[in-house]
Amino acid sequence: MSLQQLVRRNVWNMKPYSSARDEFKGEASVFLDANENPLNDKYNRYPDPLQWKLKEKIGEVKNIHPEKIFLGNGSDEPIDLVIRIFCEPRVDNIVAIDPTYGMYQVCADVNDVEYRKVLLDENFELDAQKLLDRTDDKTKLIFLCSPNNPTGNLLKRDEIKKVLDSFQGIVIVDEAYIDFASEETWISSLDKYPNLIVLQTFSKAWGLAAVRLGMAFASPEIIKLFNKVKYPYNVNILTQNFVSEELDKLELRKEWIKILLNGRDYLNKELATLPFVEKIYPTDSNFILVKVGDANGMYKQLADKGVIVRNRNSVSLCAGCLRITVGTDEENRVLIETLKRL
Repeated sequence: MSLQQLVRRNVWNMKPYSSARDEFKGEASVFLDANENPLNDKYNRYPDPLQWKLKEKIGEVKNIHPEKIFLGNGSDEPIDLVIRIFCEPRVDNIVAIDPTYGMYQVCADVNDVEYRKVLLDENFELDAQKLLDRTDDKTKLIFLCSPNNPTGNLLKRDEIKKVLDSFQGIVIVDEAYIDFASEETWISSLDKYPNLIVLQTFSKAWGLAAVRLGMAFASPEIIKLFNKVKYPYNVNILTQNFVSEELDKLELRKEWIKILLNGRDYLNKELATLPFVEKIYPTDSNFILVKVGDANGMYKQLADKGVIVRNRNSVSLCAGCLRITVGTDEENRVLIETLKRL
């Protein structure tokens, strides 16, 4: 199926908004085209709507051409945009694994698009055929999160390949936690799979959750569709400049990842000694899913002592489970000491 057949007809045919910074690119001595206030010469000018300088820098780090990069307000913006681009409300549908990141369904619901959940197995593994069996001729998108949230595990690469090889729509692989995993990113497979979109973020390994910058990597044709539908100036200049500076700190980021992985090992080892811990699930992320039985009670006891984890007891296949983020060495120690006193 061609890209034009997948995209909503009104989106394919629409004329995008053209901002002042789209119509003129380059340097000039006098800017009188965008109705800006000239009296504050630091932040009065609209930023580059396509963030080219930042994309070039990201492209060098990720080894990908800037034309294959979309930048948004966290990963949530491209998640919402991909639904708006490809899914006709009340007509098309989305298929996704379950459990997984909750914003996929929230965005589907906001856009009035049917969202079909396919349970992972008891080990949180993906069965590609089971997933594909839930698709039909109105399925436009498949969402896969790997490493998955809240389970923490990488989905098997061969199963993802089966989905990519068989499905005629768009496959989104969300790699928010890929920097903590042992496998390589799917970015290198974009040329092989023109229907693939890879999501990443600066919120996790880069430690920039408050800055709100997410990345989508895809074919230039798909990225053009993102740019067509997005708000004109969706990434402000403060974010662009700050992230550009952070990209110069690659060695520090590598050190952070090493520290967090060591912290993950410490937590895995210590949690295994606690009598009320029934199961510790394998993880390729910066968090650990732990089955404790009475998750509600333990969550409350920890919260009463000022230690906050995530209660996942009500999530599919996660009954009795808490999700624990790897913290600083001190935070990890306090958590374990608190648990030992319960």
